[in-house]
Amino acid sequence: MNRLNTVATGRWRFVPLALLALAQAACAQRGGPQPQSQPSAMAADGATLQWNQPAVRANCPDRAGYLWVQPAEGPACIRYFASGDIDDARIAIVQFSGDRDGVMNQAPERIPGNTVPLRMLDAQRSRDRAGVPWVFMARPGTYGSSGDHRKRRELAEFHALDAALDALMQRHRIQRIVILGHSGGATAGAALLTLGRTRIACAVLTSGAYGLLERARRLKQSRDGLSDTTGSTQFYDPLEHVGGIVRDPLRRIVLVGNRDDRNTPFDLQERFADAVARAGHRVDVMTHAAEPPQNHDLTDRIGLKTASLCAREAMLQ
Repeated sequence: MNRLNTVATGRWRFVPLALLALAQAACAQRGGPQPQSQPSAMAADGATLQWNQPAVRANCPDRAGYLWVQPAEGPACIRYFASGDIDDARIAIVQFSGDRDGVMNQAPERIPGNTVPLRMLDAQRSRDRAGVPWVFMARPGTYGSSGDHRKRRELAEFHALDAALDALMQRHRIQRIVILGHSGGATAGAALLTLGRTRIACAVLTSGAYGLLERARRLKQSRDGLSDTTGSTQFYDPLEHVGGIVRDPLRRIVLVGNRDDRNTPFDLQERFADAVARAGHRVDVMTHAAEPPQNHDLTDRIGLKTASLCAREAMLQ
């Protein structure tokens, strides 16, 4: 299998279209849909997941699906939903969702996919498509994780996720991970890199938000030109913290976006990639088709396919 083309130093370069075909072929070679196992947790817990809630130790048992962590900003309970084969995995894909501000004020039972069985089923289906153990980790304030999603992109969110990844990998004895994030989830993945996270085989960041202040100004969603789109002036912008990324010659960082993205401007994604490359890290940039009119949500599950390919290559190292 051909390797992803990367740039070790200097400017990044665009991955050729052959990579897209290779990523699609990697999934196609696995044949049709594989039989989907039914994780035992599906029958055990069908409750609707709560949003924007405080961290309560009594509600965060020491069992699979829950991670009680204590980052600098205070304790957090981070929920995760995993495929059935993550124990002792050499590598697993960990997915972060994009922002969910559009649904977070709805009644929990009206939010799509907002039960343990549905989240577990989604994780297992993603694993079957990717051919790699899969974990969906809920960002603070969403899908049962404690925290306030209105305060996303602040250090409290990223520190909680960083601590949760440590706990996840220790509990399930996972050797390395591939981070997959879309939009705000890509920003979270990039932030984890800048916080010095190690044992990352690959970070696939699709349609990520960087240059947060400039983005908010362009979208006319900045308060007095000083805040992120959330209204916060305490936001953590990965673009400003690239120096924290740990050097790792085996790690791949892949950005995927669309030039006409009206939500997370593509030139700001390029700016982040350029800063990462100038810092001496290997980074690729890909463009891909997206859903109109926003051109923000990419088509063909390209994030999953790229993460799958990256994970399989990492297992050959």
